[in-house]
Amino acid sequence: MMRAALGQPPKYHEPRAWPPQQRTQLQAEEKREPLKSKNKGIGGDKGATKKKPQGSRVREAAPEKAAAVCPRVPASPVLQGGGPEGGPPGGGQPLLCVPGALAEELMQALVSLGMALEREYALDIFTSMMRKQSSYVFRSWEVPRTVTAEMRALIVDWLVQVHEYLGLADDTLYLAVYLMNAYMKVARVRVPALQLLGITCLFVACKVEECTFPEPAELCFMTEDSFSRRELLRMERKVLSRLNFQLHFTSPLHLLRLLAALGHCGPKVHHLAMYFMELCLMEADCVAFEPAQLAAAALGLAQRVLQEAGAGGLGTGPEGSTQLCLYSEEALGAVHCSMARAALRAGGSTLQAVFLKYSRPQKLGASTSPAIATSDYLARCRSQAP
Repeated sequence: MMRAALGQPPKYHEPRAWPPQQRTQLQAEEKREPLKSKNKGIGGDKGATKKKPQGSRVREAAPEKAAAVCPRVPASPVLQGGGPEGGPPGGGQPLLCVPGALAEELMQALVSLGMALEREYALDIFTSMMRKQSSYVFRSWEVPRTVTAEMRALIVDWLVQVHEYLGLADDTLYLAVYLMNAYMKVARVRVPALQLLGITCLFVACKVEECTFPEPAELCFMTEDSFSRRELLRMERKVLSRLNFQLHFTSPLHLLRLLAALGHCGPKVHHLAMYFMELCLMEADCVAFEPAQLAAAALGLAQRVLQEAGAGGLGTGPEGSTQLCLYSEEALGAVHCSMARAALRAGGSTLQAVFLKYSRPQKLGASTSPAIATSDYLARCRSQAP
């Protein structure tokens, strides 16, 4: 890939100290602030900090907490991500209250995922992820016209190879691809700088997700020294500046793990669903789907494919949990078409990073499973794909 023609990095100066008058005024305001809020609660009324009896804490039982938060739960509540009227794409409906039985299941799911300390906040974590996910959806393929879907797929395929070579976490890869999509939405990217953008987003994602991150020189070596360390750090400043340091998002990988724990799915279903979902990273049309929609579709598709092959240990699926229905069949079918098209052509494609990654024994050979080639449902979904 050609090297981007970049100018000299801007000069940065040391931050100046506060003037004496402003510093004195700021210190005085900080001293007065606690006096203003003394004896006031969250709403600002006096006496709001009155101590409650010891037995009145809501967090002692999760079902009681859910009942207290949502006292008027309908008989068959539905938890969905978005609505057709003014909501995000996906065919969902507004998020409603969650019954106490589902809150208990969420607590048990977090315990099975090794998050026993956070089990009391399971309901809050799940509802927060569902409410925020619509803000991380790209309404359309918002990239420069000079960057085609094939170019983007080539960069993502290369990022998967670098990610696996460095032994990084799966969360790092999903965050890197999201940052790359978000930057291309708000900034102009030239084709020669596309590889630099990809490796820079991976560098930033490592700083967020990993305990230790690779050195810039090592990442530049991955590009065959097409870019220098200075260019990498300069692009990092541009990414952070244009994204306003908003480096977190609702990852479909987190939702997939939670839904798999709710449905008591086995390792075969989990790895096959992860394979389907990781293939979506390379598909340009999949950026319009919500994270929960991708996770639910991947898990449901994996169960259906393995069920056709007569495999065991499928679990009950996310729909088997108490009162949980994320999306309609039509919304999930749209994702199934993209996943089926990517899965059936992965073995013969020139971009095989994800296929080779999930063909290893550590991933239970999910990509080479005979159930994919013999699935009638995948064949029908592929014929319906645009």
